[in-house]
Amino acid sequence: MQNVVHAVTDWVTTNKGKWITIIIWLIVTGLLGALAPGAKEYEVSSIDSLPDKAQSIVAQSKIDEYFSNNDGIPAILVFQSEKELHLEDLTVFIERVEEKNINGIKDFIPLAALPPQATDSFFAKDRKTALFPISLDSSLENRDVKATLESIYDEVDEHAPFALNITGPAGIAKDSLDLFSRADIVLLLSTVVIILILLIIIYRSPFLALIPLVAAAFVYQVVNQTLGLLGKAGVLLNNQTISIMTVLLFATVIDYSLFVFSRFREELKSHEDKHEAMKLAMRGVGVPIFYSGATILGAMLVLFFAQFGDYRNFAPTFATAVIIVMLAAITLIPALFTSFGRRAFWPKIPRVGEEHIKPNSAWSKVGRFVTRKPLVAVLSIGVFLLLSASNVMNINYEFDLIKSFPKDMPSRVGYEQLETNFEKGDLAPTTVLFESKEAISEEERDTLSTILSEQSLVKSVRINDVSDNQRAVSYNVTFDESPYAIETMDALEAMRNDAQKLLQKSELSGNLYFAGETAEAVDDRSTNNRDLIVIVILETILIFSMLIFLTRSFRMPIYMMGTILLSFLAALGLGMFLTNLLFDIDAISNRVPVYSFVFLVALGIDYNIFLVSRFMEERKKQPLKEAIELSVSTTGGVISSAGIILAATFAVLMTQPIQVLLVFGFIVAIGILLDTFLIRGVLLPGLLVLFEKEKEKKSSTTNE
Repeated sequence: MQNVVHAVTDWVTTNKGKWITIIIWLIVTGLLGALAPGAKEYEVSSIDSLPDKAQSIVAQSKIDEYFSNNDGIPAILVFQSEKELHLEDLTVFIERVEEKNINGIKDFIPLAALPPQATDSFFAKDRKTALFPISLDSSLENRDVKATLESIYDEVDEHAPFALNITGPAGIAKDSLDLFSRADIVLLLSTVVIILILLIIIYRSPFLALIPLVAAAFVYQVVNQTLGLLGKAGVLLNNQTISIMTVLLFATVIDYSLFVFSRFREELKSHEDKHEAMKLAMRGVGVPIFYSGATILGAMLVLFFAQFGDYRNFAPTFATAVIIVMLAAITLIPALFTSFGRRAFWPKIPRVGEEHIKPNSAWSKVGRFVTRKPLVAVLSIGVFLLLSASNVMNINYEFDLIKSFPKDMPSRVGYEQLETNFEKGDLAPTTVLFESKEAISEEERDTLSTILSEQSLVKSVRINDVSDNQRAVSYNVTFDESPYAIETMDALEAMRNDAQKLLQKSELSGNLYFAGETAEAVDDRSTNNRDLIVIVILETILIFSMLIFLTRSFRMPIYMMGTILLSFLAALGLGMFLTNLLFDIDAISNRVPVYSFVFLVALGIDYNIFLVSRFMEERKKQPLKEAIELSVSTTGGVISSAGIILAATFAVLMTQPIQVLLVFGFIVAIGILLDTFLIRGVLLPGLLVLFEKEKEKKSSTTNE
């Protein structure tokens, strides 16, 4: 592979090759822009996260099989007033909506025809809050759901005696679409602006700021249209996935641009010809860049082994982006810098004969300190990282995903109004289905109902429906606590695990199925836990194997992977401590550790690769300590600059409208800074001094 990369970069950096490369990228970008759809056309706000074999999904399928009227997308209309609401207020509004024949509404409860006891259940105790459930056609796409709910909102005129907020799955889908349609533009502009500002501040050169962004613009256009083609072919493009992909794309393109021009500048101080300088620069960084991209690609492909839909959806989207970024890194980026030559560095143009490394630079001093006092360096950083990592044991998880959305989002407002004014357990009751091979008598139905009501935290149980053949009965089970509370989830999981014991106690034979929000949260938790273990193991093995090929060593990958895994745990622990301290967030989505692991390990190993590659290069010419000191000195400036920009780029995710992206972006930013300054700059070089020195001693003793 090294020979292939060198052959490509040698040709790209010739006078003829650079122009042909740029022209090819222009043609491909133009053709895709003209002929291919954009990813935006196929974005969806949600995907089916749980696998088909998850118990709650199987249960819902069974319920739909017996009771077809359950099929549909639930929406809850929440009416709020400063004064007392009357049944007539709701009836008039519902009748008006019904008369409009709004597309997508499946059916209405005949509110006016219900007895007082039934209608009272729609009102809170103070009668200032009321709810009305409706069902939308299950075939509706998210954009259709949005249009349907907007039509309902349009019926609330300025004289209405109430405010309306629509919650439930349909309301969340509509609001998510609204949020991300605006957030995508904010994310893209924020990313570009923050990168431009940081590049200008760090390098004080307009061209060094603009050239990487020009490359990123080419790559973004190609990736966007390629994803559009995948979307057209049937690949689901989740808007949250696209948001993270955009940040990853810009971050990696800028990172690789910095590594290229840093080595290019170094070679220009030894060679007059810019083509020769870039050829040698790419021979130095081309293979590390390729392996760096390959580790990210491998990390993304591992996600195909996940069962959770959110993680599997990352794989094709991110893999596509990374492949195109890798191609740009060894073709477009060096071609652009070569075409500008020394002018790219104006006003500080490098000249032949200039000093390569300043002995008084910050990283030169760090390199000397680490090589002279490696034990102090390793212990001080190691203790800090271990203390930070210990906070991982204190992480709390939140399964009520609507709590991660903005507080003023209508579906969240409606949900919290229900939570405040109605019983918590009534927000999303669990449906329990009993299926038997024989007809179930009324006495048997009542017996099972009694057994279910005796279970932990169960507040009430009532029979929902009985199938036409009398062999299936569904129950509505409500709990004392919120449907998403850990206690409720644990109680339901215990019931599900003891299902056969409950039936034996009821002297019944058959199967129990549990469906609903709490059952799905239980499956979400178990599936996520399984995926976290699988992803950590597979990604660690894959990247470790790739590092063996790169370094042609077994020990070196152990140092590299060990420090990165410790860095991940430290970033997660420290990130959660600071998240709680700065943002008052004490519980996070269980997706955050998986997201963070995938990106921190894949991106963090990049800097270790560049350090170790330079160390291996210098080790051929220098003694151990001098090679390590030189490696830290030469790579320190560019890696620290790249790390700051990469961290700031991921921090842009904190502008996104949902909490999971805020926390994820913040933790990844912290992790990248730890990797950049502590792991790559101090801990890994210190370990190299200690263990490689010991290896040298043993080797010399053996020779003697």
